[in-house]
Amino acid sequence: QVQLVESGGGLVQAGGSLRLSCIASGGTFSEYGLGWFRQAPGKEREFAAYINWSGGDTYYADSVKGRFTISRDGAKNTIYLQMNSLKPEDTAVYYCARKSLFYANYYNRGSYDYWGQGTQVTVSS
Repeated sequence: QVQLVESGGGLVQAGGSLRLSCIASGGTFSEYGLGWFRQAPGKEREFAAYINWSGGDTYYADSVKGRFTISRDGAKNTIYLQMNSLKPEDTAVYYCARKSLFYANYYNRGSYDYWGQGTQVTVSS
């Protein structure tokens, strides 16, 4: 069974950094793109970042571009989200997800077939 497990969330002051990790197991991930989404209280889950199967292509939401970096380690079946210059509006539960091979749209949450349980990131002002 496919499982995605996030870690690395926590409480940080504005301007600080965190690195999230997502370990994948129970399936083949080398040919899949993987993404990070986030959901703030009372808001819809939104796209944050995506990395394709090879790690050669990455995409970001405008709100995080230039501050967040997504990467993957194929040997460890792990993706990361390095978050710098954090702002209070980055406060959310962060989820990693595997994009289905049947959908090309990386920023639509409906394109993803497996999700992790999420990790809380709280940025204080």
